[in-house]
Amino acid sequence: MLRIAIVGATGAVGRECLALLDGGIVPVERVVPVGSARSVGRDLGAEQALSLPLAPLVTVEELDPRDLDVAVFCAGADVSSREAERLADAGVLIVDNSSAFRMRPDVPLVVPQVNPGALAVRPASNLVANPNCSTIQMVRALQPLHELATLDSVVVATYQAASGGGVRGLEELAEGSRRILDDPGAQGEAGGRFGQPLPFSLVPEIGLQDDQGLTHEERKLVREPRKILGLPGLRVSATAVRVPVFHCHSEAVHVRLREPVTTAAVEKALAATEGLRVYTRSDSPSYPMPRSVFARPEDRALVHVGRIRVEPEDPRAVAVWVVADNLWVGAALNALQIVELSVKNGWLG
Repeated sequence: MLRIAIVGATGAVGRECLALLDGGIVPVERVVPVGSARSVGRDLGAEQALSLPLAPLVTVEELDPRDLDVAVFCAGADVSSREAERLADAGVLIVDNSSAFRMRPDVPLVVPQVNPGALAVRPASNLVANPNCSTIQMVRALQPLHELATLDSVVVATYQAASGGGVRGLEELAEGSRRILDDPGAQGEAGGRFGQPLPFSLVPEIGLQDDQGLTHEERKLVREPRKILGLPGLRVSATAVRVPVFHCHSEAVHVRLREPVTTAAVEKALAATEGLRVYTRSDSPSYPMPRSVFARPEDRALVHVGRIRVEPEDPRAVAVWVVADNLWVGAALNALQIVELSVKNGWLG
């Protein structure tokens, strides 16, 4: 039975962590919700109708590491950089959802379905990093293709939902959409959670651009798959786009393999992979969509892959369409599956 803290418990990912814990994903003795000073006093158990053994909400500065086995950080890189190592140094296992530690050599970057061996032993740093939400769903689709015919290069375009911007992002999309529906001539203002107005538009920039024109999100999509898949030389090109969808990220992934394949072989390899739902041309619809993926908990827990095709003129080129719930598969569920794997491996709990 674990004593676990959820840092950022009032945010979009933190709330999903609490809901998943309430569903029994790992056995808990005590759950400590952690939020900002202005959140102290909120009864998250009542707000979310939870039956968890939930402690009163505290701030991260008030957390006592002696009362914890593990802490899941869902509050952003600034909070993680400031507080996570303090708790890790005191013996608490940290599973961090931010970008603060992902590329550190002494910190495993883990997707349990792809590289579970990274958690065979407890990291000396007591830090485990949760990958970027878009990276997680992509590598879960890439792993069976690599096992089938070896990855050579990847080109991906992401279509990322407003929930990637947290509660504030969801509110901005909802409120901005209402304004435009009431007044089609209304114009949003630059700024806000997405830099530019998102309702009824697309924003092809997620995070700041570097001196080469790549955004912070695109850099993650290039670097993180190499570490997770153990392929430091893998060529990855990414374009990240924010779209006016509330939940679930979508990706158009184009892969070049070292060996020729057939569409049937690709479908078979993907369908045999645990946690993937495959859509073929005989299905109706023959592809996943964000709203349908978000509709049911059993679908929110899966990576959905459709539009599977091998290029007619190049049997080593494969294209797939990948959709997953960024709050579950891309964040809360992956983080708690890391905790679950640690328990199964016998070094936590």
